[in-house]
Amino acid sequence: MRAPVSADASRRDARVRRGDERGAASVLAVGIIGAMTALAVAFIGLLGVFVVSQRASNAADAAALAAADAISGAVPGVPCRLAAAIAARNGARLDSCEGDGPAASVTVVIEAVPGFSVTASARAGPPGWMG
Repeated sequence: MRAPVSADASRRDARVRRGDERGAASVLAVGIIGAMTALAVAFIGLLGVFVVSQRASNAADAAALAAADAISGAVPGVPCRLAAAIAARNGARLDSCEGDGPAASVTVVIEAVPGFSVTASARAGPPGWMG
C-alpha cells in the first residue's frame, strides 16, 4: 500500500511535471519595455533631423531675401555679407551665394550632430525673373 501524500507534495509534483513558468511574464514585460525604449530613441532622433532641416530651410530663405534686398538697393550692404550674417543669426553657415541680376541664390549648412550636416538652398528676387 502507498503512503499518503500530503497536499503540498502533490502540488510541488504537479509544478515539476508541467514546468515551472513563474516569472516568464516578467521577462516578456522587460523585453517589451526595452523594445519600446529603443523605438522611442530612434523616433526622437528622426524628429531632431526634421527640426534641423526646417531650421536650415528657414535660414536659407532669410539669407536669400537679405541678399536680394541688398542687390535691389532696398537695404545697404554687400549682398553675400548680409546673407552670411543672416544665416549666422539663424544658426547656419553660408556655403554659397550667387547674384543673378536682381535675384540671389544661397546655400546654407547646419551641423545637426558631429559628422552630420543638413544643407538647404533658396532663391529670392523679383517675381517672374528667370535669369
